[in-house]
This record gives sequence, structure tokens and C-alpha cells, in this order.
Amino acid sequence: MTDPVEKVAAAVLYEGYVLWPYRRSAQKNQKRWTFGGVYPRAYSEAEGGNDPWLMQTQCLVIGDVPVVEIKVRFLHVVDRRVGRKHPDGTLEFVDELRVGKELYLAWEESVEREVVVPGVGVAELETPMRAGISIPAGSVEEPLTDDDGRVAGALVRSWRSLEGTVEVGAETVRERLFKCTVKITNTAPWSGQSREETLGQTLVSTHTILRVEGGEFVSLMDPPEELGELAEECENVKTWPVLAGEEGDRRTILSSPIILYDYPKIAPESPGDLFDGGEIDQLLTLSILSLTDEEKEEARATDRRAREILDRSESLTEEDLMGLHGAIRGFQTLRGGEQIDPFGVAGLEREAPSSVSVGGVEVKRGSRVRLWPRAGRDIFDIALSGKAAIVEKVEQDFEDRILLAVSVEDDPGREMVDMPVLGHRFFFSPDEVEPLEVEQ
Repeated sequence: MTDPVEKVAAAVLYEGYVLWPYRRSAQKNQKRWTFGGVYPRAYSEAEGGNDPWLMQTQCLVIGDVPVVEIKVRFLHVVDRRVGRKHPDGTLEFVDELRVGKELYLAWEESVEREVVVPGVGVAELETPMRAGISIPAGSVEEPLTDDDGRVAGALVRSWRSLEGTVEVGAETVRERLFKCTVKITNTAPWSGQSREETLGQTLVSTHTILRVEGGEFVSLMDPPEELGELAEECENVKTWPVLAGEEGDRRTILSSPIILYDYPKIAPESPGDLFDGGEIDQLLTLSILSLTDEEKEEARATDRRAREILDRSESLTEEDLMGLHGAIRGFQTLRGGEQIDPFGVAGLEREAPSSVSVGGVEVKRGSRVRLWPRAGRDIFDIALSGKAAIVEKVEQDFEDRILLAVSVEDDPGREMVDMPVLGHRFFFSPDEVEPLEVEQ
């Protein structure tokens, strides 16, 4: 049985790898490898640090003598070239080649890489432990044979060298409480290549799995009240650590470049990875099945994993497809069990006051506030902590709670705040905001 943490980690590893419609020619697949990149330090510093050379996970561990194991995984970009075989045995590299019924396209693939720091006592990590990343450049050739068994060409896959370090350290915060830090750095040599070329020496889709024996991790999303301040002080760079595994189990953390909640899970109805985490499995699968034969052929030739997606989608039964239609995870009683007609909500609206008092300051439409979301809020709300915002409206819900609809002051999408679908509007209670004086 596959470890549920590993299943989620695998989904993170390939998120955005190749996107619908899974064809090389699709515009959205022209710029790839956008998640979790740890770039050569020399390149990052030359480019002003927009592409990071460091990824850092920092978390809290409780226990008498906890032992941690660290696993860092990432993708290594592989260049796939297509060669046509000439009678003299030489290869002529071409953009595409048809051999028999199969079409082969030149593109980029990836290979999974992994660095493991075996179990070590946290107390022993006051002097950090380092594991090197050293992968030499290489290439491999795969012959392509026609229906008669003659070699008609070859796929040549090549990759550049990678160099870096995984550093694991810890410090004692107080009795039975430790702060553990994992730093991933890229020290690959760089000599002024373009970003596209530099991706060949980048740790792509990098993420970290931390496991502990003899102790437990503290949720950074929803820490115990007495550890809230210490949790906020944890410095995580280009990654978001969450508890993973079975609900309530605090022995594993998944730290990924994609924002997740504690205890993320793969939906049991999902037939397999689609690499499009923002999409709905059913709609995406139906879209795959609607591709033309020519589009499917290109997708299969684009990438082995795209081929697997098409083959799996075409093998789904009607029952499988209906299973993707929707699922109820649980029920919640609303308003003391009173039945509410979902299509008869007229008269349920509450007239909100035009303003509210926050710390003795009147807050109304147009007021500037700073956001301080409480622990346990939505991860996107937590990401806005400390941001200045504008109150767009004071609202009141069905339970008579006052909410402030705000837009973030430095959000480039603020002009869309009143658009019903795309509006960049967030909701906070009055005790989650700090009034700001109007700047003169």
C-alpha cells in the first residue's frame, strides 16, 4: 500500500509538469518548471534574487530525545532530442520523427532525484549536518526500430550536472522543545547562460519530507496557543510546511512550494495525477476524451506521462466517470437544524451597519486597516498577515456577525474587486484588523 504522504508528495512533485491539453505545442506548456525551483546561486545573485538559490524549512519539534529523518526530492531537467539514422550510422537531429505508427518529438523531460539524511537525534544537530548533492552530467541513447526491426533513429536524453547541499540543524528553544531547520542550496557552477539553459542546473519542484520518532511536530498553521508566537517566528523560505499523514498524527511534515493545509490528501475518487491541481478531475478527463485523434497523438508523443494520462482516461468506465461527478465529505447543521430552502433565500439578508468601532476608531468603507488573521484561518488569509488593506464594504452574515470585506492595498488586481467571479476580495472580522491612520 502506498504511503499517503508519498502520494501527496508525488502530486506536489509533478504539479504543473505538463498542462492540459498535454501537447508540446500548447502555449501554456512553452514555459515550464515554474514550481519549487532552487537555482544556481551565481545565477540567482546575478539576476537580483528573483529566482531563489535557497529553500529553507523551519519547524518546531517536541520530545525528550526526538530523532528526525529528512528526505529532499526534486526533478532534474532532461533534454530529449530525436535523431534520424543515416545509412552511415550517424544521427541527424530533427524536431520530429515518425517510425512506423509512432511519432517522436524533441522536448524536455525530467528524472526524479532524492537526497536522504538518515535518522539523527535533534539534540545532536546544534552543529548542522550536511549532505551533498552531486550529480554528474550524462546522457543515454534509446534506439527506435521500425516494424521490420531496423534501427531508424534514436532518442538521446542528456542532462547537466547538479551541485548543492542539504543542511540540517536544530537549536534547543526550551526543555523538550526544539527548532529544526533544513536548508537546501544550489552551488552548481554558472557562466551567464539564459534562464532556459539554467533550468538544466536547477533543482525543480523541490520539496522536503520530515519524519520524527520519539517526538512530534507542531502545526505552524494552527499551533497551540502557548506556542503561537514561537511558531510565527519560524522562517520558511519559498516553502510551506504542513502536518501530513493520518489526521491527528504529528510525526510527519511535508514542506512544499505549493500552499497546502495540514493533512492534505488525494481525493479517493481521483484515478491518477493530472498535473493540473487547480482543475476538476471530471471536467479535465472529459476534455481529454474530447481531443481529436491528431491531438491525442501529439500529446502521447509529447511526454510519457502525458501518454499515461490519455491511456488511463480512455480506459475509465462510465461508473468511474460518475464517481468523479462529486462527493460529500461530511454534513454540517446550519442555524440550529432549521431547514433552509436553497432557492428561497429572499428575506434572509441582514442590513449591515455603515461602520464599526475597532479599538475606538470608526472603520467604514474606504478605511485603511492592517490585517492580522487569527490562527486557524484559511491559508490564503494567513498569507496576508501584516498587509495593509482597504475596507470595501461592511457586511453582516445570517448569524449576525459583522465582517469587513477588504482588498489588499498592493494587490495589482484591486481594480477587479467588484467583479463577481474574479474579484480580489477577502473577509475578516473586526478583531482581525488594526485601523491605520490616513496618510496626509
